[in-house]
Amino acid sequence: MENRVTDKEEETPMDAISKKSKSLKKSSNTGNPLMQILNGEFLSKEFVVKNLGFIFYFIFLLILLVAKGYYDKKLTKSVDTSLNELDELTGDYVAKKAQLEEETKRITLVKELEPFGLKETENPTKVIRVDKED
Repeated sequence: MENRVTDKEEETPMDAISKKSKSLKKSSNTGNPLMQILNGEFLSKEFVVKNLGFIFYFIFLLILLVAKGYYDKKLTKSVDTSLNELDELTGDYVAKKAQLEEETKRITLVKELEPFGLKETENPTKVIRVDKED
């Protein structure tokens, strides 16, 4: 075996370029997957190109999922607002009903109608029934 020492000057420029391009090709094929994503190289791979329809369908489903989340959040907020309004209206209803019952008590009505000359009857009311003859 014979060892030879070569100077760099003896290499032709074409040889140097071909060596560099080979080393770049090897590094890009076996490179970091993150770098392939950032460079966009993964988009040109055969697997991605063949499954492009499925990828778009999957992205569409993800967008729908996010939209559904926003819709659910909005709907929940609306339901909470409606429940708060219902609680407030129920409280108002109970208060007004209690006030009406207080004002329409028999004793209260008698006191309010005395200045007009109306009195409460002391005798119970009588019902007159008429039998119909055929």
